[in-house]
Amino acid sequence: MVRRTLQAIPLLILISVILFVILNNAPGGPLAPYLQNPHITPADIARLKHNLGLDQPLPVRYLKWLWMVLHGDLGYSTSNSQPVMQAILERMPATLELTITSFVVSVAIGLAAGIFSAVRPYSFADYFITTFAFFGQSMPVFWFALMLQLGLAVHGIPLPGGYQIQLPSAGLSNGSDTFNLGDRIVHLILPTMVLALLNLALYSRFMRSSLLEVTKTDYMRTAAAKGLDGRTILFKHGLKNALIPVVTILALSLPGLVAGAIVTETIFAWPGAGRMFFTALQQSDIALMMGYLLLVAVFVVFSNLLADVVYAWLDPRVKYD
Repeated sequence: MVRRTLQAIPLLILISVILFVILNNAPGGPLAPYLQNPHITPADIARLKHNLGLDQPLPVRYLKWLWMVLHGDLGYSTSNSQPVMQAILERMPATLELTITSFVVSVAIGLAAGIFSAVRPYSFADYFITTFAFFGQSMPVFWFALMLQLGLAVHGIPLPGGYQIQLPSAGLSNGSDTFNLGDRIVHLILPTMVLALLNLALYSRFMRSSLLEVTKTDYMRTAAAKGLDGRTILFKHGLKNALIPVVTILALSLPGLVAGAIVTETIFAWPGAGRMFFTALQQSDIALMMGYLLLVAVFVVFSNLLADVVYAWLDPRVKYD
């Protein structure tokens, strides 16, 4: 784990270089909102470039940014008028609430559906689950979110899609004076369904194929020949080995939940970091976009490290010498 963590440092530096170059060479640049203001003169633009350090060479600007990051300073957000770290920390609890809920739902239902489908292969239930999985994998997130809003929140069951949340600095957990768990769950239903659908379908497909392959192995037939109970054979001998390839998908899908939350939070007006990133993208807030994307990159590296640890726990034969 120490070696893999040390290997992640140059990887994250390389990712930050690529992100910094792309974002700072995007059309309009960091001063795009000011360039559209007719009251700002070229002299004002030149002064802003000097004050923000934009008149310096790109490598110099990157090294200064990296030095600030190493000291815990991600810069200043022009769209939120506050430090980037503070803006992300204020919005991250709402994003974590949505992503963790959708991850738990997708894992619980997806793995259960995959196991059920593998135990009864080529049955009506198996075909139904497989069809649903293909449907879920091919469904665009933004379209499915809009259809849920139209079909349920507007013309069907009155399920709200988002809520107005008070930021932690206000001392409240939601828009009311007291925390209401039931109201929070109701607001979570629609965005959780959207965010969980794709991964739910993916997990069920991988679980089914992996478990079907494991059931054909010699040790599973040997366990059955010994007269062990079918449930014991399935969960004690088969499931643990079938989970090994599924762990890779689970680990790599964790950052995808955060990335998918950008679309979901924007459509459902969810006050999380993903919606904040979309606003920063519209306003060319380079510092805020860099901070968010760097956080996602760290999350990707951590997820891969977590997958390696789980591999060793599931299969003692896995060594990292």
